[in-house]
Amino acid sequence: MKKQESIGFVGICLRILNNDLKHFKSVVLFVLIPTIIVFATVMWIVKPKYAASAVVTPPASTQSMSGALSGLMGGAGMNSLLGLSMDNDDANAVWTIFNSWELHDMVIDNFELAKHYKFKGKFHADLLKEFRKNFGIDYTKEDLFYIFYKDTDPKRAVQVIQFMLEKADSAFNAFKTKKARQSRLYFQSRLDSCENVLDSLLKEFVDFQVANNVYEPGVQLSATIKYLSELQAMREEVGIEMNFEKLDRGENSKRYQELSNRAKGVNSALGGALKGKHSDIGLMELKKSPELYAEYIRRETEIRIQESMYKILRQQSEQMRLEEAKTLTNLHVLEPPWENNKKFSPKRGLILVFTVFISFFLASFFCNFVEFMRSEKRANTKIAAEWNFFVQKVCFWRK
Repeated sequence: MKKQESIGFVGICLRILNNDLKHFKSVVLFVLIPTIIVFATVMWIVKPKYAASAVVTPPASTQSMSGALSGLMGGAGMNSLLGLSMDNDDANAVWTIFNSWELHDMVIDNFELAKHYKFKGKFHADLLKEFRKNFGIDYTKEDLFYIFYKDTDPKRAVQVIQFMLEKADSAFNAFKTKKARQSRLYFQSRLDSCENVLDSLLKEFVDFQVANNVYEPGVQLSATIKYLSELQAMREEVGIEMNFEKLDRGENSKRYQELSNRAKGVNSALGGALKGKHSDIGLMELKKSPELYAEYIRRETEIRIQESMYKILRQQSEQMRLEEAKTLTNLHVLEPPWENNKKFSPKRGLILVFTVFISFFLASFFCNFVEFMRSEKRANTKIAAEWNFFVQKVCFWRK
């Protein structure tokens, strides 16, 4: 019994080529016919598409209320405390406008794209889907908007981009105006409320100052302590003189009586100062001074907070008023769309190479399969028997 020789990779490749050469005409026809059909299709039947694009700057961000609070109140963590963010939501709004079905409907109606696409569907959503296959918007590495549109007419592609830029800017202006109006009304109502609260706090603060004779507690307390220190020093001085006079001339001397009257006056002044009887001239009662000082600081702090809030609300209200009034261009085009005559699709060369490759592969597979079955029939193997049974069944079903 002969041992069958093993065939290597080179042998397999040579056998495949030989089988293809045996059916050379079939291989040529199998490759040439699909290639000619695809070539005619991409050259004369399928309309080429052209692309137009534009690069647009997103709208500039405005200072938010949290930024104003941080600037006026000096709070580095004020944003997180208030739950406010510094993100630019305007860019997200423009992105949404460009991808909105309202804008896409305006483009479809203005350029009669249903007729241009030869759309025969029943659902408008399918027409929108057809348009969105040709339209797109992306972010560049520089955080700019890149907008493109593909069409069989390069002029129409440019016109669509220009139309969308104009309508998107107009829609964004309307959005900003409405948003600014709502914000202005809110800030104005908060401004009126804050002004009323501030007036009430100022009035209560003035009444507190008048009722307690507290105008500048730090200065007043310092002056009171200085005055009491002087009275205490004077009392000690008078006491020393009285003791000296008593020892020298006795308690019945005229000088001693004068010093006694003087000591009574100093003690009376000292007691009155301690009890707050001289508050009308700015002196404070020491026992009540901590409480008055704390109340003064609390009221003053409330007024400062309301003043800071009033400044912020006033600034935001004026900013929203200006935002509502202006109608400037928000989307600035850095690279305007231009009529590009270079075909974007179909990729003719790539399609033809792919067609030739697939056709040759199928033709080679067919030729090698035919030669394989012939060799199996000559050897009368089980594979040949199974193939004959399969062919008979196919012929039977055809009949």
